[in-house]
Amino acid sequence: MKELLLSELKELPRDRYQLIDIRDEGSILYGMMPGAVHIAFSQFEEDIDECLAQLRKDKLIVVYCQRGEKSREVAEELEDLGYDSYSLSGGYSAFLMDGLRNEDTEESRKKAEESIRKKFKKSLFSPFAKACKTYELIREGDHIAVCISGGKDSMLMAKLFQEIKLHRQMNFELTFLVMDPGYNEANRKLIESNAKKLGIPVTIFESTIFDAVDTIDKNPCYLCARMRRGYLYSKARELGCNKIALGHHYDDVIETILMGMLHGGQIQTMMPKLHSTNFEGMELIRPLYLVREADICKWRDYNDLHFLQCACHFTETCSTCHEDGTTSSKRLETKKLIAKLKESNPFVEANIFKSMENVNLDTVIEYKKDGVRYHFLDTYYDKTTGGPEE
Repeated sequence: MKELLLSELKELPRDRYQLIDIRDEGSILYGMMPGAVHIAFSQFEEDIDECLAQLRKDKLIVVYCQRGEKSREVAEELEDLGYDSYSLSGGYSAFLMDGLRNEDTEESRKKAEESIRKKFKKSLFSPFAKACKTYELIREGDHIAVCISGGKDSMLMAKLFQEIKLHRQMNFELTFLVMDPGYNEANRKLIESNAKKLGIPVTIFESTIFDAVDTIDKNPCYLCARMRRGYLYSKARELGCNKIALGHHYDDVIETILMGMLHGGQIQTMMPKLHSTNFEGMELIRPLYLVREADICKWRDYNDLHFLQCACHFTETCSTCHEDGTTSSKRLETKKLIAKLKESNPFVEANIFKSMENVNLDTVIEYKKDGVRYHFLDTYYDKTTGGPEE
């Protein structure tokens, strides 16, 4: 098996090689190397002939994954099949780190901010401001800890908070909070570089969450998510904040609704704000509640930004673990289902979202309120003559 350094790849004429991205579909949502063709690692295992049909035998085949591990297996298999194939050393992570060099951070910041004010005002800033107003997410005197994970959603949220603060319609303070749960050096540098590039003055604190959950076999993602939230609440309160802001967007909301029904047997949603049950006086808010993920991706790509996905110890491809503890595989499955339904019903996403605003308790068999369970039979006979309908 042959490996190729990124520096060596950059010396090759672009028409001499074909880039193959073998990461999963959840990972490529966070970006790909320019010109790459996506063929997931799982596809090579399931249908090698279909994969080979997409490859060019007249070119060098350069395979990359997240860190250059799985790509070695694929490159070796392709070499056995007669392809001049290479594994990209360091994978997509190496590409990201290379992009940190020689950046004009001031120019990047100006472009990102101008794009929010002009090109993406309607799709990003307006729904952000609407959510803040509709759900009263920002109130006079608030001190909000804007929690930045390093991904596209939380980084954009930070920029939107900076923009809305400039409007001076309300007095509030912001602290841009980054928790390092045990990132490797490259991922830590990527977060710091992107924050500098976007003009976000981050406050970074460290924890040992990754080490703590590394030996957990059952539901490590759920435990990690719960611990992360606890650490963020604790640090935010220590810094004088009364709220933490998380970067969940509209698509997260509708996917959570559907996942709850299909996998949890319950009807519930990801609320725009919540009172903390363990940290008295603290609240959690979700200002991207009405912002579409596709529009976040467009802003990211327009500004040529590359963000951290997730860097936990459990998956080579670093699939995203959401704040509710669900891995990207289940969420991606739900995302695909919604996209399929949208083909025949263009309003399906809006209808899923609105379903949580149009709950009719007279048509619900059973529900819970403040921990108390209610059944429709509890009041059924009170609404009639006192006996069953004939």
